[in-house]
Amino acid sequence: MAFTRATGKHRRATRTARTTRNLAGIATLAASGVVASVASPALAATSEAAHHDTGLQQAVVMGDELAVRIEAQADAQQAAAEATAARAKAEAEALRLAEVAKKKADEERAAKVRAAREAERKRLNTFVAPVTGSYVSTAYKASSGLWSSGSHTGIDFHAASGTSVHAVGSGTVVEAGWGGAYGNNIVIKMNDGTYTQYGHLSSIGVTVGQTVTPGQQIALSGNTGNTTGPHLHFEARTGPDYGSDIDPVAYLRAHGVTV
Repeated sequence: MAFTRATGKHRRATRTARTTRNLAGIATLAASGVVASVASPALAATSEAAHHDTGLQQAVVMGDELAVRIEAQADAQQAAAEATAARAKAEAEALRLAEVAKKKADEERAAKVRAAREAERKRLNTFVAPVTGSYVSTAYKASSGLWSSGSHTGIDFHAASGTSVHAVGSGTVVEAGWGGAYGNNIVIKMNDGTYTQYGHLSSIGVTVGQTVTPGQQIALSGNTGNTTGPHLHFEARTGPDYGSDIDPVAYLRAHGVTV
């Protein structure tokens, strides 16, 4: 006797077909390395359909949970790696900025040192008048019986006794003491090889061998020696001895001093 299915009714898939589909799903998971180890025991038990269904379902659930844990762990590892990279980048940038700042500071410090040295060099090469704010009261080569040579071997600067007398430039003191007709006098060998002399001083403030700089006070003007009144006698010379005099006004002007 034959039996027929009612129209519009669908027969449930056989146990074998369901098992086959589930196996295909697990195989896909296994191929991705997620649940291969978990699903293997279930696949080995193909002879027991009921256990198949239960085992495969458990394997899928466990595979999903494992995948979530693996993904979370991967995310955490990636976040840690990114944080480490960010710290390394920040440290490298901080080091770079520190090096830039140090280089800039070193350059600025070196520039200041160079500027200070240049300023000191200029100062040491600068010439000044021997008496500040004074004027020439007796010219060079003026004629008079007051001088043994018959003419003035230097120039006189108007100055009351006790007026500050300055070195006109940088040099070394080669004479400091009594100078006969010059009274108390100082002779300085200048750094350029010339000599300057300061006469009729009331007091001397330097010693032989001492180095002096432009504008440094070396004495006080006075009225000692062969003189008719207090003033400063100033000479420029090519050598340390009397008779090697040169025009003091031209000498000072050649070094930038207006007299």
